[in-house]
Amino acid sequence: MKVLGIVCSPRKRGNTEILTQEALSSARECGAKTELLTSCDKDIKPCDGCLSCKNTGKCHIKDDMEELYPKFLEADGMIWATPVYFYNVSAQAKILIDRLYALYADCRLNSKVGGTISIASSLGHQSVWNTFSVFYSVHHMLQADFVFGFARGKGDIRKDKHAMKAARELGRQIVLLIEQKFLYPEEFDITLYAFVKRKYGIDMCPAMGRFD
Repeated sequence: MKVLGIVCSPRKRGNTEILTQEALSSARECGAKTELLTSCDKDIKPCDGCLSCKNTGKCHIKDDMEELYPKFLEADGMIWATPVYFYNVSAQAKILIDRLYALYADCRLNSKVGGTISIASSLGHQSVWNTFSVFYSVHHMLQADFVFGFARGKGDIRKDKHAMKAARELGRQIVLLIEQKFLYPEEFDITLYAFVKRKYGIDMCPAMGRFD
């Protein structure tokens, strides 16, 4: 069993990483192998919308994302962690989400467990939750809980006693959910909108005959 922690912060060893390490430590205590992935030391370009990955299953962009795809595929569970920048996920988080479209068309993250951590000085946690709830849903993942912390200065998250405890419990929860061996029904091997198009020939886009 492997749990991947994805720190989507431009800061090294900041509050986002502290909470993620707390969750991964708890997962290890429960018997999981863990790995920390930080985005701040990676060269990852934004998705260019070419859609070639829908046919090839691979992204054509050559950058550090190439070495990360196998890590996402090998993980049984993942903990996404982001600071809140302008009331939503960081730019680093959004780039990773977009580039994982290459694994989305044929649901290669299917039945993996996903949990979320966000750190804000005040507002924005709900937007992060919404973003990742959709991400887990369309990838046919099993969603674990959401941990939110409040901090601004580097290391201040340690003062948030609730967030520190919640992160530890999230790590344990992820392991317990993986052990449940949740599996999406084989029939639904793609997202529902694609399933309807395949089965009934009806496209989801209003401009493509949805209402004809």
